[in-house]
Amino acid sequence: MKVVCLLLVLVAAVAADKIPDFVVPGKCPAVDTEGLWNQQRSEHARYAGVWYQQAITSNPYQPNKKCNRIEYSHDGQGFEAKTCGINAEGNLLRHNGKIYPNPLGVPVLSIDYEGMFASPYTILSTDYSNYACIYSCIDYNYGYLSDFAFIFTRSATPSDNYIQKCLDVFQSYNVDTSRFERTEQGSSCPYDALEAL
Repeated sequence: MKVVCLLLVLVAAVAADKIPDFVVPGKCPAVDTEGLWNQQRSEHARYAGVWYQQAITSNPYQPNKKCNRIEYSHDGQGFEAKTCGINAEGNLLRHNGKIYPNPLGVPVLSIDYEGMFASPYTILSTDYSNYACIYSCIDYNYGYLSDFAFIFTRSATPSDNYIQKCLDVFQSYNVDTSRFERTEQGSSCPYDALEAL
């Protein structure tokens, strides 16, 4: 139902000659989601815990601009998600969501945060202990797509090697890595307060 609503919004936007900024010409890259699913499914519990967003592509659904801390709790099938950070106005903000196996049987996870539409959630690469490269891409009719990419690390101040690993992974899928913006993390972030939200 949410996908149908999104498509209606996009059709209305196109009819009004206003395509949202995040809908661009192109086609999603070929990703072996079934292979990744088969490789990762038994390891999903290891993905649980705290991650820090180190970089993101432009995403109107991510109001937090810095200090993003993501906590996933594995429930045996998917994850309860809690994302906390600081928005553009300087306020601490929490968003709740879920990550779960695609209900249509497609071998990929879906992510669904409050106030957003459900989208694919593909872990392109992770070692579970240090870094995770996350990608979400949806193809639309008439040669358009929307995609969002994230670089997560377990440490708020990781080695640049882990960020570079993800940039290399995204480049291998022809995702333009110049679109990434670094997320401010480190000593200026109130992690205790964010965890308590």
